[in-house]
Amino acid sequence: MPYFVVERSFAQPYSDADLNADLVREKPCLEMYGVTWSRSVLAADRLRMICEYDAPDAESVRKAQRQAGKAFERVWPGNVLQ
Repeated sequence: MPYFVVERSFAQPYSDADLNADLVREKPCLEMYGVTWSRSVLAADRLRMICEYDAPDAESVRKAQRQAGKAFERVWPGNVLQ
C-alpha cells in the first residue's frame, strides 16, 4: 500500500490531551477510508508534527483528516528509505 506524510502546524503547543482526543476522533475516520496510521513525530516545541500513513491514495488521507476535523498543511506521497 502507498505511503503518505501529513504535515501539521499548531498555534499553541500540542498537548497530550489534544493528542488523545484526536486519536479517538480520528480512528473511525481512518477505518472508513482504508487508511492506516504508521507513526507520528512531534517537534520538541510541540508546534509542528508529521504523521505517516499507509493508504490507497492521498485523497483518502485528506478525506479521513477532514472527516476527523484535523487541520493539516500538506499530504504527500513518499518512499521509505532504509
